[in-house]
Amino acid sequence: MRVSRLALVLGIATAVVAAFVGRTRDARATDADATAAHERCATRVSVAFLGRGASAELLASADPQSAVDGYLADPRFFERFARFVNASFNMTPATSPKEDAAYWLAKYVLTNGKPYSDMFIGKYNVDADAKGNVAVTDDPNGLGYFRSVPWLRLYAGNEPTGLKIRTAYRMMNNTVGLKLVASTASPDQDRTANGRSQGVCAGCHFQGWSALDLAATVLTRRNGAGDTMTFTPPTGGPQKIADRVVSNDEELVHALVESEAFDFNACRLSFQFLYGRPENACEAPVFDACMTAFKSQKTIQSALAAIAKDPGFCQ
Repeated sequence: MRVSRLALVLGIATAVVAAFVGRTRDARATDADATAAHERCATRVSVAFLGRGASAELLASADPQSAVDGYLADPRFFERFARFVNASFNMTPATSPKEDAAYWLAKYVLTNGKPYSDMFIGKYNVDADAKGNVAVTDDPNGLGYFRSVPWLRLYAGNEPTGLKIRTAYRMMNNTVGLKLVASTASPDQDRTANGRSQGVCAGCHFQGWSALDLAATVLTRRNGAGDTMTFTPPTGGPQKIADRVVSNDEELVHALVESEAFDFNACRLSFQFLYGRPENACEAPVFDACMTAFKSQKTIQSALAAIAKDPGFCQ
């Protein structure tokens, strides 16, 4: 009887020790999982905003996403985002710094806490001085970087009558994210306005919300080529673009910037910066939060913060 009782006591004690050890192992595993998750989040946040690995302090943080606001005010982020915008808004690398007007103005807007719309409607000029130093300067006749002469010459296009169809497309691409694929013309194809108004070409050039020829009609006309290129006022009269009747480049850009498509594109651009891709359908709640923040605060930082602070960013 004494042996049986002793065995029973030892069995219970062994079970208690085993249960304690099991719980300790589970706790350690849980702690290790949490630590690894925090480190992954820290790395994602740091790489997304600064393009570099996380600091030791951020790796040890229990809430790495708390660093987002600080990163949004970091000059290293300004540089990274300005380069991203420049690459997104230009078809090919520039041949000189002054042609990278989007880079210079994006960096200026971020550094000075300006509304994102200032990129396109702000009263600025972006150009180089005699020594080639590029600067953003106040200009009462400015229109973001859209009236900066180096940018205008870069995207003036080659339409025979001087109609700046390429300029109109870049304006709409940069502001509302319009993306069109140009068709390949045959050698004998009519490339005049008459030809563009026929068949499938008419859909992009003369019809719809973003008709390219109509938008180009309200822009200045190109004269000459290269560094001697000049521009003359439009003569085609008002046109309906982006659900408005506009008469010049300023009215056109305001119509684009004040549209819902502009807010949408700002959040899509933010997703592409943070994730390297557009938003997915399952991310609609986060995208809606981004739109709400951007409409309220007007800065691209507010759009980025709404996405990067969401718990899903670190999952």
